[in-house]
Amino acid sequence: MEPNVFEKILTRLIKSESGIRRAILVDRTGLTIAHASKFSSYYPIDVEGIGAIASAIFVGSEEQGKNLDIGDLQMVISEFENGKIFAISCGQGVLCLITDPDVNIGMIRLLMKRTAAELGKLLDEFLSATVSIPVEEKKEEEEELKAALDALEQL
Repeated sequence: MEPNVFEKILTRLIKSESGIRRAILVDRTGLTIAHASKFSSYYPIDVEGIGAIASAIFVGSEEQGKNLDIGDLQMVISEFENGKIFAISCGQGVLCLITDPDVNIGMIRLLMKRTAAELGKLLDEFLSATVSIPVEEKKEEEEELKAALDALEQL
């Protein structure tokens, strides 16, 4: 799978609605997988930090819903004076959008549900892929590790 396929999907998403400022895809531990922005030079942010917080809020809200036995979490929406943050599950990840304050919430919900389904399939495939290391490389790595351990023992 092409590594920037996630960024292409996020870029398509932010171009589909004028009020979307930024899209971030994170895993459930908060690590950023991909992100896209319309105004990156005008609105610099800590993408990794925002993604980690969005993931933590989403996963925490999911757990809260499970504890209350009120069903699966559909979406988290945080409304602020100057914008909104939306988060939705997409398989093993969380899709987060940062928008203008007057964005059409119904349209954002629709776009996010469609995109989350697409990203969920790709993300599950991406995370389940195994990487095979050729035997020669494996032997070289083992020899380097053994040499490093021997050097440590001599100290």
